[in-house]
Amino acid sequence: MDASEITVEIAYALPNEQLIVPIKAAKNITVEQAIKASGILQKFPEIDLAINKIGVFGKLAKLDTPLRHLDRVEIYRPLIADPKEVRKQRAADGKIMKKGGGDLAVDI
Repeated sequence: MDASEITVEIAYALPNEQLIVPIKAAKNITVEQAIKASGILQKFPEIDLAINKIGVFGKLAKLDTPLRHLDRVEIYRPLIADPKEVRKQRAADGKIMKKGGGDLAVDI
C-alpha cells in the first residue's frame, strides 16, 4: 500500500448473515464512495442509502464524511420496533403484573 491509499471496511448484517468487505481506496474517499466501491449494494439490493442510516465505528455519519485508514463503515437496517414503544409496553405489562400479585393465598 502506498501513502496515497487507505484500507477501510464496509459492514452490513442481517439476522442470519453478515458481510464485511475490506477495500483499498484513495485517501480522500467518502463514506458513500466506499460503500459503492465495495460492491455491497449489488449483493444486498434492499440497501437504500437515502433510507438506511450509516455509521463509522458505531457513530452516525453522513454520506459525504471522509474516511481515515482502518475505518469501518456500518450500514444499519431500519428498526423493526420503536425502542421507546417497546419500553412503554414492558413498563405497562410490569405494572399489570404487580397489581395482580395479591390473589395468591399465603399460609403462615
